[in-house]
Amino acid sequence: MRGRRKPPASPLPQRDGIDAVRVRLPEDREGRWASVGEHLVDRFAGAIGADRVAGMLDDGRFVGADGVAVGGSEPYAAGRYLWFHRDFAAEEPVPFPVGVVYRDERIVVADKPHFLATMPRGRHIAETAVARLRRELDLPALQPAHRLDRLTAGLVLFVVRPRDRGAYQTLFRDRLVRKEYGAVAPYDPSVALPRTVRSRIVKERGVLAAREEPGEANSESRVELVERRGALGRYRLVPATGRTHQLRVHMNALGLPIVHDPLYPVVEPEGAVEDWKRPLQLLARVLEFTDPVGGEPRRFESALRLSAWPEA
Repeated sequence: MRGRRKPPASPLPQRDGIDAVRVRLPEDREGRWASVGEHLVDRFAGAIGADRVAGMLDDGRFVGADGVAVGGSEPYAAGRYLWFHRDFAAEEPVPFPVGVVYRDERIVVADKPHFLATMPRGRHIAETAVARLRRELDLPALQPAHRLDRLTAGLVLFVVRPRDRGAYQTLFRDRLVRKEYGAVAPYDPSVALPRTVRSRIVKERGVLAAREEPGEANSESRVELVERRGALGRYRLVPATGRTHQLRVHMNALGLPIVHDPLYPVVEPEGAVEDWKRPLQLLARVLEFTDPVGGEPRRFESALRLSAWPEA
């Protein structure tokens, strides 16, 4: 079976750091669609309504590879590519900057603040680290090599050139990156530390919190107490794997839930207004790896600090 040809580049520039949506018209052996408009209404009416799709066509919002607006009455042609920009709901700006720890021709290492998603997902689209950095650094092809949870602050590696992205993503996939986190959580003298925590973590789509269940371990974290101040401790967390919410789940399982965690041990109601003064006290502090393109050793440290543990 022959591989599909590489799609042409988008004729539409990014909008607010977000790429246009690409649509490929599928095969139509049953002859359901005589025109482009009939297909687009069938395809998107369930999400935004048939009238809205028709309005977008009337307004010239769908374009072909040549950048020319596509009319709804144009004959259907399987395999044709179209592009359009989605309309996004207004997003509340996250009132913290994205710091740049390091930048060269291949990578950008950013200090992502709490509350900011790494990449577009769900209701967070333009208010994401990748969209902001594309706009602020004028790097429209910038892409993250991995993802950091929205509520966690700290280091995220971004790739400047599309041809390099696979090499850096492979580092994270193959666990060739040493990641170190800092956290503030309760101090409990009965919890013997340091220790390595291993468990089986399951995260179901649509369910906010992950859970541990019996079975073969698929996650591993090293937990160390660095310092104690009264009822709180400052911890160094070194994950060997990267399950969703892994460090938060492991700390909670030890009876040491991370300060201001809205999911562990108790799931707070969805839709609650963000409290910028109560960020999750978890910070991706260190990234270490051998550069897969240049071969040089790399080590980066976050310039951010956890608010529950002010520096002296």
